[in-house]
Amino acid sequence: MAKDYSRIQRVGDQIQRELALLMQRDIKDPRLGMVTITAVNVARDLGHANVYITTMDKDSAEDIALTLEILTQASGFLRSQLGKAMKIRSIPQLHFLYDESIIRGSQLSALIDKAIAEDLKHRGGEDE
Repeated sequence: MAKDYSRIQRVGDQIQRELALLMQRDIKDPRLGMVTITAVNVARDLGHANVYITTMDKDSAEDIALTLEILTQASGFLRSQLGKAMKIRSIPQLHFLYDESIIRGSQLSALIDKAIAEDLKHRGGEDE
């Protein structure tokens, strides 16, 4: 019987918390803007971890690519710092990916608002 909250999920959550602190405190690259870690998915063998990020102030494709490049270059440093902070035998390799769910959600919300406005406009025209 599987547990509701497995070890892999706990490791992912701890990696997410520690990485957020490390990015805020220890990465000194001025090109790196406000980065938020939305999720960390750890492989079952704890060998790899996909770290999903979003950026608050930079939304262009070039800025996102630069942010991912900076984080990828810093992944060795971040892994070593995670090794000092966490009590596990091996730290997974970090793979940084951009999480488009927030942008996609805002686009869908805008489409829904537009559809509602058009529906109200057409209903208003029928009543007159």
